[in-house]
Amino acid sequence: MKNYLPVVILVALLVAIFFLVKGSGESSKSQSDKLSVPVEVGPFNVYVNATGELKAKNSEKIRGPRQLRNIGIWQVTISDIVPEGTLVKEGEYVATLDRTEIETKMRDVQTEIDKVQTQLDQTRIDTAIELRAIRDQLVNLEFSMRDKQLELEQSIYEPRSTQQRAEIELAKTKRDFEQLKKKYELSKTKAQAQVSEILASLRQLQNRMQQLQKVHAEFTIKAPKDGMVIYARSWRGKIGPGSQIDVWNPVVAELPDMSVMLSKSYVNEIDISKVQKGQDVEVKVDAFPGKSYKGIVIQVANVGEQLRSYDSKVFEVNIELLETDSILRPAMTTSNEILVYTFDSVMHIPIEALMTDTISYVFKKDKSGRISRQEIVVGESNDTRVIVAGGLQTDEEVLLSIPANASDLPLNLMEPEHKKQLREKLEKERQQRQQEALEKMKRVREEYQPEAKPPTGTVIIFG
Repeated sequence: MKNYLPVVILVALLVAIFFLVKGSGESSKSQSDKLSVPVEVGPFNVYVNATGELKAKNSEKIRGPRQLRNIGIWQVTISDIVPEGTLVKEGEYVATLDRTEIETKMRDVQTEIDKVQTQLDQTRIDTAIELRAIRDQLVNLEFSMRDKQLELEQSIYEPRSTQQRAEIELAKTKRDFEQLKKKYELSKTKAQAQVSEILASLRQLQNRMQQLQKVHAEFTIKAPKDGMVIYARSWRGKIGPGSQIDVWNPVVAELPDMSVMLSKSYVNEIDISKVQKGQDVEVKVDAFPGKSYKGIVIQVANVGEQLRSYDSKVFEVNIELLETDSILRPAMTTSNEILVYTFDSVMHIPIEALMTDTISYVFKKDKSGRISRQEIVVGESNDTRVIVAGGLQTDEEVLLSIPANASDLPLNLMEPEHKKQLREKLEKERQQRQQEALEKMKRVREEYQPEAKPPTGTVIIFG
């Protein structure tokens, strides 16, 4: 008997656990079936949420040297820059760029200048020696001509043959003199051309050196006006010490105008069709949870982009803050609630209660507690609730979860003609809201243009 006792106890425990789990499951399922909420009537807002970052609408760019391309430098590293947020006066120091590459170019150009200068000096010396030798020969020939002339004059008392020989010698000497004189002129012209060519090369190198020296001086970057230094951003991220700037975008930092601020935000491709210029926005700054600011959408990108911190394509949306506050600073993170549509009084239910198959329906509970499937016509929705255009009454309740016997519950279908009328009404209201949105868009001036960015990946066009 003792040998069977542990087995009996074990069986009893298993039976108890079975009924406990079963009862708990049935209780949980019963509670799930009873979880319902009433249909609500009242104001309803359709909005799109987007995170963003504050930036000044207008700012003065602090740029590096503008002539980098002309001197053959395509990228340069920032070796030093004042801390972000530093207040500077016009003309004060902001940053220093690495001068290694430009100083190497300057040394190379100086070496070429020295070489050409030596060549110029040598050419001048050689030319002077050559022309002096020709001049000496001309002087000797001139003396020889005089001597031949005297011989000819003295030969008048000599035989005719002697006179003719004297005439020939004089003519030959004159010819040699004229040829040498022409040679002198040609040599002089040639020497001048050589010197001019070398001087042209020298001037070109000197101009190159002046250009390099001018750009070299611009490697020390100073503030173009008073303001707060905010590091610029590129497709590589925020610019700072050790970052590189290139000839296409030599911006090192910015001096923002804090009087008008923007929230540069990104909206996912699913919601972007709802966002348009002119829509009202509630802007909250994460650093100050108790504060919010009114804003307005002033620009919506037409081209989507893939950013590192987002799973799907996003579109840039710029929101202008209509209020100012001295505590706001660039780069602060914002939470933006873009108001798409607002309804004064409509019937709506939690979005969890909506079921979609070939039709839209809910699990409806009547006053007696009976549950049925009820077809409905829905309108706009937000993150938590959806508008019910027809199929429910204000005194009814809907379940937030699927009951256990869902497939056995009766299905109440709406009259086709009634559904058609409701959908036509919804479409007409949608078109009216769209027209109102277009009127708002016209009131927003085309005054803000986002900065052009080099392509960083796949882009899509949203039509």
